[in-house]
Amino acid sequence: MGQFKRRHFLISSGAMLVSRVASGQAPARKLGFLSLNPPPNAEENSRSVFLAKLKQRGWVEGQNLLIVRAYADLKRDRLPAMAEDLVRQRVEVIVAQGAESAVAASRATTTIPIVFGFVAWPIEMGLIESYAKPGRNATGRSSYTGTEVSNKRHEFLREIAPAAKRLSWIFTPDISRHVQGGTYDVPVEPETRKLGYEPKYHTVQKTEDLEAVFSEIVAFRAQALSVAGSAVLFSARQQIADFALKNRLPSASIMSSFVEAGGLLSYSAAGEPSATLERIAEYADRILRGARPADLPVERPSSYELVINLKTAKMLGLKIPPSVLLRADRVIE
Repeated sequence: MGQFKRRHFLISSGAMLVSRVASGQAPARKLGFLSLNPPPNAEENSRSVFLAKLKQRGWVEGQNLLIVRAYADLKRDRLPAMAEDLVRQRVEVIVAQGAESAVAASRATTTIPIVFGFVAWPIEMGLIESYAKPGRNATGRSSYTGTEVSNKRHEFLREIAPAAKRLSWIFTPDISRHVQGGTYDVPVEPETRKLGYEPKYHTVQKTEDLEAVFSEIVAFRAQALSVAGSAVLFSARQQIADFALKNRLPSASIMSSFVEAGGLLSYSAAGEPSATLERIAEYADRILRGARPADLPVERPSSYELVINLKTAKMLGLKIPPSVLLRADRVIE
């Protein structure tokens, strides 16, 4: 088991729990954390919004809380085994970061409570029955921005670069997997065409796919770029932003961090990712204190923000219309 954990970046504090029991103290509660992301370094862990919110709620790792962490290091084929291992370790709740992790956890257990975050379409994925009444063993915060918000993002892109017609869209298809198998379809293409774009979709499963995708985009003679949200695309945001600048492509993304890396604009839920990390910690707290996930409504974003990189616009020779600039919540100069 030790080799399995090291190989799959599964980190446990089991020895700590044993020592507490041996000393006569009450055993710590056990929480599993499943993520496709690489494991954080010590500095990142010390600044964890998730851990800070748990502590605020009275849960201190190493005292009354044991966290079993499973990071797949962007290797999605590891997630099913990692989720099953968390079930074998009898964690009391699984916090699943991202759509792929949420699906893996839901396939591994129908009884252990699951708290998910950074999941855009939880109903379509089969994680829950409805936002108001999840009805199953999963709940959490959805990053759902809907086709309306996605359309607004591309409307801003159209206003800034009205001549662009051919739109390349980079996405990760695994975020659309269904718990029961197969995938679901999100009706974004018809709406994109209504805005006057000719869209072409490019699949990125792993960062190694990017070079081939970049070649596809060049061959398509794309005039604009859209970047979806996923763990893989987040990790490659700088590489994608550099490509867009090099090829003079106005770009839009759901990730504000993409704009900070040099992308042109983002329009998405405000306060991410901190808002989601804080909320899923609160959900985990409520479940550890006895709440049932089936009874906890799934939260959705209530506000959105437009972020624009003026430096990038200048490098692309684009002038931001005053009507768009006035809408911006944050401007990077």
